[in-house]
Amino acid sequence: MTYRRWFFVGTAFALLGAVLAGFAMFYGSFSPRGYVEDHYSRTAARDIASQATAYRSDKPPSEVAEEVTSAWKPADQYVDGSGVYLRYDDDSVVILPLAGGSLILLEGLRTAYPRYHGTVGNAWGWGRGVTVRGGGPGAGK
Repeated sequence: MTYRRWFFVGTAFALLGAVLAGFAMFYGSFSPRGYVEDHYSRTAARDIASQATAYRSDKPPSEVAEEVTSAWKPADQYVDGSGVYLRYDDDSVVILPLAGGSLILLEGLRTAYPRYHGTVGNAWGWGRGVTVRGGGPGAGK
């Protein structure tokens, strides 16, 4: 009887693993960063130093933004003529127009917030762990 129970437990774990693997293959990654990595073409020549990783799509920024936000709802979103700026808990996805499509930049919020603050202003709100206050009088109040 003991062997039968272990056989049942082993079979259950194997089935569970197969279901999870199938889910991961069908739905892709489990984060906005993973979604972009899985669905768009890498274009390392357009990286911004070691801070922003570049991807490309043949679709316009509005379509790419719709795809990304349908898969992963952003905490904040800002859209203007220069592009689409999506803020998530730890990452940003910035989608800029590029001849024949879009440039998609993945970047951690720590470096993206200061980089794009001039564009998004306070539309992105306050990201976790991002310090944008100066050290002058009243700092920290």
